[in-house]
Amino acid sequence: MKFLENMGIKINNEELLKTALTHSSYSNEHNCENYERLEYLGDAILEAVTSEYLYLNTDYKEGEMTKIRANYVCEKALACYSRDIGIDKCIRLGHGQIHNLNDTIIAEVFEAVAAVIYLDQGYDVVKKYLDDIIIPYIKEKRDFNTDYKTMLQEAVQTTRRSLEYVLLNEYGEAHDKTFEMAVKIDDIVYGKGIGKSKKEAEQNAALDALKKSAVK
Repeated sequence: MKFLENMGIKINNEELLKTALTHSSYSNEHNCENYERLEYLGDAILEAVTSEYLYLNTDYKEGEMTKIRANYVCEKALACYSRDIGIDKCIRLGHGQIHNLNDTIIAEVFEAVAAVIYLDQGYDVVKKYLDDIIIPYIKEKRDFNTDYKTMLQEAVQTTRRSLEYVLLNEYGEAHDKTFEMAVKIDDIVYGKGIGKSKKEAEQNAALDALKKSAVK
């Protein structure tokens, strides 16, 4: 896969890598394995690598390290890493999911790929892979848990304008819903967002609105 070749990694077990890139919607249609078991392992590896870095490179107490780690292994962060290196373009989805590639899936695949690198190449290789991706974000102190709704509310309050969130659409199976929300300021749509919950979609809509200079 190009995204791994770009980072100097060659996976020997290509079938396992394909599994890591396979969502359950695809595996159900093609009778093959999906990434869910690999995701479980990758989650633990990601936590271990991030914990090791924070322990060796900071003098923070346990609670502070736990808080910082959570910021860099959250869904939004993992989806960002995936898009940075191009994992999102390689994910295999079933026909019913093809137009519904969301942060949850992209983040889960990131974990699954980490598990494949560990199983195929060992801990040192996956550690370098994750360090190369994540440490730059830690050094720049990127905040993946910003409350964009609060930021937008504060921006709107300074001009005394009204703000509301409106559900535009929801789709997917009952156990795997996706929501599309819009944020309106004085009855004008300023931003739209998609998420696996209404709250996540609202946050993404608020971020979309904040990017537009007219709100600031």
